[in-house]
Amino acid sequence: MRVLIAEDDAETAGFVEHALGELGHVVWRAANGEDALHLGLAESFDVIVLDRLLPLVDGLEVLKRWRAAGLGTPVLLLTALGGIADRVAGLEAGADDYLVKPFAFAELAARLTALMRRPPINDATTRLEVGTISLDLLKREVRRDGREIYLQPREFALLEQLMRHVGKVVTRTMFLESIWGFHFDPQTNIVESHLSRLRSKLNEGFASDPIETLRGVGYRMRAHD
Repeated sequence: MRVLIAEDDAETAGFVEHALGELGHVVWRAANGEDALHLGLAESFDVIVLDRLLPLVDGLEVLKRWRAAGLGTPVLLLTALGGIADRVAGLEAGADDYLVKPFAFAELAARLTALMRRPPINDATTRLEVGTISLDLLKREVRRDGREIYLQPREFALLEQLMRHVGKVVTRTMFLESIWGFHFDPQTNIVESHLSRLRSKLNEGFASDPIETLRGVGYRMRAHD
């Protein structure tokens, strides 16, 4: 696979590049945020390893700009910041996985392989429609009654999850696992705050809210909005 490593520590980047090269992967390197931002958008990669703290442009900012530009490449955030708040910030910015330094290369390689195993979007699932709401997975575009609605990556992912389970309950735990990669409760209102913003954007100018809150259970999208 083609891998971009955005890491300012030359020793770490060199080690990972060499080890991945031995496994047959093609590796590109960026030593600062500006180069990473440019390469990520100009070249095609199968997966990206992104350092959290990069010079010139911070890793989180690079990630946010990539996602805002529609880049869907899986990103593993590599960082020395291991607190829950830091992990949440990285995942909210659009990271697909998170690995704390120091790390074992075997774990890094396994995580990259796992990211690559995620099934690609096929023709049958590129567009979802519920009532007057449509979601285009390739264009990353959402419309309600023909009007385009601009969503942040996590808001988009929440809506996608609800639309894929239309008429069924999606629990808070399901959101945490599928969108943020948490297999534990981070004790924050991360799901609720993102859903609140999603609803605000989705319902602006409309009389009905297609998303139901089932207190103590989860959320459900009605088949007709």
